[in-house]
Amino acid sequence: MKKSIYAAVALIILSAFVSEISAQVSKAQNPIIWADVPDMSMIRVGDTYYMSSTTMHMSPGVPIMKSKDLVNWQLVNYASYSLGDTDELNLVNGKSNYGKGSWASSMRYYNGFYYVETYAQTTNKTYIYKTKDIEKGPWTVTEFTPGFHDCSLVFDNGHAYLITGNGRLTIVELKDDLTGVKEGGINQVLIENASKPAGDKIMLGAEGSQLFKVNGKYYLFNIVWPRGGMRTVTVHRADNLLGPWEGRIALQDKGVAQGGIIDTPDGRWFAYLFQDHGAVGRIPFFVPMKWEDGWPIIGVDGKVPETLDLPASKGLIPGIVNSDEFSRKKGEPALPLVWQWNHNPDNSLWSVSERKGFLRLKTGRIDSLFLKSRNTLTQRTFGPVSSGSTLIDVMNMKDGDFAGLCTFQRKFGQVGVKMVNGKKFIFMVSNKTDHPTELQSIPLSQNKVYLKIDCDYREKIDLANFYYSLDGKKWNVIGGSLKMEYTLMEHFMGYRFGLFNYASKNPGGFADFDYFHISDQISKAN
Repeated sequence: MKKSIYAAVALIILSAFVSEISAQVSKAQNPIIWADVPDMSMIRVGDTYYMSSTTMHMSPGVPIMKSKDLVNWQLVNYASYSLGDTDELNLVNGKSNYGKGSWASSMRYYNGFYYVETYAQTTNKTYIYKTKDIEKGPWTVTEFTPGFHDCSLVFDNGHAYLITGNGRLTIVELKDDLTGVKEGGINQVLIENASKPAGDKIMLGAEGSQLFKVNGKYYLFNIVWPRGGMRTVTVHRADNLLGPWEGRIALQDKGVAQGGIIDTPDGRWFAYLFQDHGAVGRIPFFVPMKWEDGWPIIGVDGKVPETLDLPASKGLIPGIVNSDEFSRKKGEPALPLVWQWNHNPDNSLWSVSERKGFLRLKTGRIDSLFLKSRNTLTQRTFGPVSSGSTLIDVMNMKDGDFAGLCTFQRKFGQVGVKMVNGKKFIFMVSNKTDHPTELQSIPLSQNKVYLKIDCDYREKIDLANFYYSLDGKKWNVIGGSLKMEYTLMEHFMGYRFGLFNYASKNPGGFADFDYFHISDQISKAN
């Protein structure tokens, strides 16, 4: 009898445990997107959410994502297809735009138009993109100097403004057609020391401004980094746009900071923020929010929860990253939106039509260093683990050519094929020390070889492992593991998978990539 009672109690406890686990699995988990999607700006139009983000030196830039539930996002457009035609943006004459390009954007919906503002320190310009159809375009753009750092675009009472600055925040009024700063318009300090709520010892002054108007009051959100502390969200509020403003700390947990707030059609509120998460990059978190005495209260007892009362994620494939067979039907774009080039590409040196079902990367000049070469085609890696693989045909490579697959950041890793004195070799290179070092080279006697890279971001281990296969079935480790490292002053973005081909001696060769496959599984050996 006692055994039956014990068994029944155990069954009840087990059932409750399974129900709890099932409930958690059916809910959204933080981070919402375990991939590099920093500096988010977000709007809701009806029941649809749109988000813009930063992709620095990548082209096209200022990605636009869409969601119906705040959790499952899909790339639908880019606001910018080129910030300009300069040596730095084009990666020519030894110049580059790494870590620069387009920075934090500001998205707005006003009078039936969508607006996205961004800033580029490379050109020292502010850009404002405008469209009636955010998913299909076309976009019109106005650009002007100076470039205003990490602005919030504001439409208020028939006027347009930018709020910008670091610590000391200013507001400038724009011309009615948004083509520049309005002469004689408002141009003044908005908050003398917006970092003050976080204390007197500040390492990063209040920046990343995002302004919202809720129930007649103005709320300005910023990121601040107290010295010896963590990245922190501050909020200031005012009854009038020009102040006076009062401020306080809005969230200080896990370094989750910089962003804004969004409401749902059923009246719930969330803060959208990001966390620096090692080599994978800056990853989005959503945090529940409520209102008390006219102030936004972010978090659950001041903390960032692991689960959210939102639908579970279906994964980042195919909305943000995706495999590609390089086969195109009539009318389809040459490249899906998941792809971005490293800097502006040379469009004469790549094709998905010259050989049906293949991406062809051609060389047109001599480059001594991989990071100086053009036309590396990239898309995000993601966590907790991800894998990228390809099949490359190297029959038409020339002596001195290098082609293959890479984990792309300043401290990159490569696995591919090189041509040396008319002979082919599979190679693995690590740039962990900022001096590209070949860790292994193996003679290759065939024209096709399979390449794969696994990325492990669990517990911030941040390791990449490199493989090759001669038959697509048996995978062989090559070289060694790369300890991936996020670099702030150079690339300033999370690691990406990249397909590359460059010449060190004789331009004019080419490599054909049969496919690119991306997966959320890695080799068990890892």
